[in-house]
Amino acid sequence: MGESNSHYVAKFEQFFNSYYKQKIERLAEVYPEQQSLLIDYPTLERYEPEVADELREKPYVILESAEEALKSLGLVNSAGVEITPRTRIVNMPQDANVPVKHITSHVINKFIGVEGVATKVTDVKPRLITAVFQCTRCDRIYTLHQNEQTGRLNEPKTCTCENKTFNLLEDHSTFIDTQKIEVQEPLEQLRGGEQAKMLTCWLEADLTNKITPGDKLLLTGTVRLQNPKFKGSIYEKYLDTNSVTKLEREFEEIELTKEEQEKIIELSKDPDLYKKIVASIAPSIYGHSEIKEAIALQLFGGTPGKITPDGMKIRPDMHLLLIGDPGVAKSRLLQYVTQLAPKGIYVSGKSSSAAGLTASAEKDDFGEGGWVLKAGALVLSAGGQCSIDEFDKMGEEDRSSMHEAMETQQIHVAKAGIVATFKANTAILAAANPKYGRFDPYGLPAEQFNITPTILSRFDLIFTVRDVLDSNRDRELAEKILTTHQKAAMHQQELDLQGIIDTDFLRRYIGYARKEIRPILGDKAKKKMLEFYVNLRKLGEKQNSIPITARQLEGVIRLAEASAKGRLSKTVDVEDADRAIKLTNYYMKEVGVDPDTGQLDVDIVFLGTSKSRVDRTKNILRIIKKLSQEFDEVKTEMIIEEAKTEGLKEEDIENVLSELRKNGEVYMPRHGVYKPAEQR
Repeated sequence: MGESNSHYVAKFEQFFNSYYKQKIERLAEVYPEQQSLLIDYPTLERYEPEVADELREKPYVILESAEEALKSLGLVNSAGVEITPRTRIVNMPQDANVPVKHITSHVINKFIGVEGVATKVTDVKPRLITAVFQCTRCDRIYTLHQNEQTGRLNEPKTCTCENKTFNLLEDHSTFIDTQKIEVQEPLEQLRGGEQAKMLTCWLEADLTNKITPGDKLLLTGTVRLQNPKFKGSIYEKYLDTNSVTKLEREFEEIELTKEEQEKIIELSKDPDLYKKIVASIAPSIYGHSEIKEAIALQLFGGTPGKITPDGMKIRPDMHLLLIGDPGVAKSRLLQYVTQLAPKGIYVSGKSSSAAGLTASAEKDDFGEGGWVLKAGALVLSAGGQCSIDEFDKMGEEDRSSMHEAMETQQIHVAKAGIVATFKANTAILAAANPKYGRFDPYGLPAEQFNITPTILSRFDLIFTVRDVLDSNRDRELAEKILTTHQKAAMHQQELDLQGIIDTDFLRRYIGYARKEIRPILGDKAKKKMLEFYVNLRKLGEKQNSIPITARQLEGVIRLAEASAKGRLSKTVDVEDADRAIKLTNYYMKEVGVDPDTGQLDVDIVFLGTSKSRVDRTKNILRIIKKLSQEFDEVKTEMIIEEAKTEGLKEEDIENVLSELRKNGEVYMPRHGVYKPAEQR
């Protein structure tokens, strides 16, 4: 031990005896359930400022001295066995934290703090620390320390007996559990469009097997360099991790000054608040006020933390879907919202797999051939917002993997013996194009988009975005686009209209509302929503359709809670219920109207077809079965004639016959003749 080390060992011995005696005794009692002594940096800095300062500059000298001092105490556990705990430094000051993108050559071999989100986690593997070799000729023993930086086995070259072959005695060698993780800098620390940087971190001993992809972490450790594999001059950096603290992952992690908080409260009292918020969302995009209002409510979110009496969590985040014609600014809306959200991710369905969206267990180079748990976009944006463009271009398997994430806000992975649960409390904003080019308002949404009804039903609101010929609107839209381009080319603000809230301030307003406000449903608002639901259900009884379900009522509640949050109100009032009902009515009239009857029918979204079509199909099938019992051959003309007596149109009858054949419920033994499938 060097002279400087002895100096620091003595310092730590005095520090431990004076301030950590009880903690060390407790550690010995519970070992190995707890294997490390947590040293509070502010305490160390108060009583041993020299040691605290040197830790940041000479981490290996100081950490080795701390463990040597701990070892000198001769600790034994409850069974009387000598133990060698590790030391972990926690609660480093804020100025010790270095953003991932700023971890460059100036912090090599320095002790720092790093905040990030775990994106990849490997299996735990044993790493050889001290290797014991035995000569295969004379049995001579050699003990060699292994260099973790090279990653190569350090073994004897030649024995004294001139033999060059050795056996590794694994039982006599020393191994330590090791795990590699990749962390990404937090999304809320990025500026719009900036690419997140990654850092590899190595964990050892009791730090392993504690991290799941998607966890937000504060790590302390020493920045080190990995020797190049091919003797090049470019080194890879990594964090030799000393401690890991899990952080809460919240959308609203934005620091506000007292002055900013006062401005936020002042804005919340503006009678035109929502008018201004709607005008401030993608202000360069003309129109779509209902969609922008819904997006604003999605960003505020419902009231979190609600649990039913049977222990089920109630989802506070809402999901929105924009469907419609290409070229109507759907993608631009998504991209803008991603930049506005304090924590947002934008992905394209065309290039996103199930693993890229949710989570997966895969083998890759990061795991050096082993299994790696990877977090997808929904996990990385947990506590925030995820925009998924070209939702219709995703494969069916990829979309189906989102069922669980959208409803329970969790993702379970079970593969190769790995079982993991990921948080996915993410608000989803998705956009899709019709598979036949343009949206047909007289067709059913499920028939026009490659999206199953089970997925469609998970969205709280669905909006159609259509390119409709209207000379007045076209002139206003063109004027808006031309002005935007003109001012952008002149390096001016895109818009300098009154009533537009600055994007950065709006982001802070949203963060404050989400953090501070937990609105509770008021009695008057409750009564308003109850009447809305019951009256629509009664209307359905008269029309023989189902216009609304309990799932949609929950969506109305989420919208109303979000509206109250936006006003910084701790109570959901009638105006919030009215805003939620208005948007729900708008959505239902857009995609929930049966084109055959003109009536509201939620089955169009939930089942992919209307009740009138289901009834029509049942009637035609009943007619075929009835006629097949009376006649050997049931011809098309006979079916049409019988169905017309029940008020069905010939065109509808032919469409149903085609559908029945496609579904395998009837078959044609020859052209123009039908039989039920059971008679095949």
